Amino acid sequence: MTQDQGVPLSSLQPGQEGEVLGLHAQGPIRQRLLEMGFIRGAHLKVEKLAPLGDPMELIIKGYHLSLRREESSCILVALTA
Repeated sequence: MTQDQGVPLSSLQPGQEGEVLGLHAQGPIRQRLLEMGFIRGAHLKVEKLAPLGDPMELIIKGYHLSLRREESSCILVALTA
């Protein structure tokens, strides 16, 4: 997958930042992710990963949020500086 198409949020490492390009989730999980702020153009930063890599802590829209790897793999992001 190229950066133009985006990369799954689950592939980002601590310190990396990105911009949400879209969601590949359906039903209630899609609605929940949208309610949490994962809308197109939203800026986020990966703060840290749990010892086994799941869950990951993010900063999005000024608040800290933890997501499981399964949920974060549904979110496509473009890497930013």
